[in-house]
Parts: sequence; structure tokens; C-alpha cells
Amino acid sequence: MSTCIHPIETAYSVPIRQAIPAEGADSNWYALMTRARNERVVVTRLEEWGIESYLPVISEVHRWKDRKKRVELPLFSCYVFVKMEMTDELRYRASNVDGAFGFVAAQGKPLPIPEEQIHGIRTLLTQQLPWSNRTFLKVGQRVRIRGGALDGIEGILQACNGERTLTISIDAIQRSLAVRIDGYQVEAV
Repeated sequence: MSTCIHPIETAYSVPIRQAIPAEGADSNWYALMTRARNERVVVTRLEEWGIESYLPVISEVHRWKDRKKRVELPLFSCYVFVKMEMTDELRYRASNVDGAFGFVAAQGKPLPIPEEQIHGIRTLLTQQLPWSNRTFLKVGQRVRIRGGALDGIEGILQACNGERTLTISIDAIQRSLAVRIDGYQVEAV
């Protein structure tokens, strides 16, 4: 499902209030999981503790039978971003804020998010450019093409010289074909 921002819709970010500087060499951005519709509460509590946080939000017009209303929604439901040095004390504080579940982690260790990715989100929302959500696809993942002449074809997503290709393999004879799929809609299988 893709969501597009239309001219009457805007996107922006909840302002950041920073009490404890997060400028240390070990200071990184992390994704903190929250309960549904608790993102703002978590951001407020984190800021009370002096932990820098970021909640990207969009403004959409919702329509009911009798009225229209502009509502603000988190861009990424159930996630807020936190910039901090990952000490045991700060990790414990942030993870135990009311409404928070814990950090997105691998093997028990929170995964840092590169500054460029957060900057990219901020820039996109600040500029109010048209955008849409896309399914996250990795090179090497099995995918299916939706629409067009290749509708329903499945294969492995590849990248070569900046172009996306779909590799269709016949295991029994150990042969493969690759077709360029830039411009096609692709979904994970």
C-alpha cells in the first residue's frame, strides 16, 4: 500500500528539545519501538529525561460523512528516533519510558541509524515534496513483478550499475536470465 502526500497535505517534524547534548563520539540515532498511538507521549517523556528524540509526522485530511478534519499522524507508526550515547543507564531510561517497548536491536544490541538517513527524512518532510511509502526490498530478495508485460513473474532482485534487475533462474539446468525492471512495481514474495 502506498501513501502519497497531496498538495493539501503537509509533512513536518515534531520539534526537538535537547536538554542533554548528544554530541559525543558514541552518540548515534536509534529506533525506539512504542505502543500504537503512544509516539507523542514517548517523545515528551524522553525529552523530560533530557534525551534527544525525533518524531517525523505528516498532516492528512481525513473525511467522514459529516466533516473533514486535518489530523497529524506519525510517519512511521510505533517508532520514534532517539539520539544518545548508548550507555546502560540511558538505554534503561529510554526503554522504560511509559509507552516504549525497547530498541530495535540485533542480537540484543541496539542498531544505530546513520545520521544521513535521519537527515534525509527531515529534508524530505521539510521540503514538502510529493512522496510515497515503498516496501523495503533488499538486493538478493525474492520478488514478484506487479503490472505490465511482466506481471506475476518472480525472481531474485539484483542491482548492476545502479539499475535494478530481476534474475529468473532454472535450478535444474543451472541457468539464469536477467531482465531490467526499473519502472515496474515490485513486491516481496
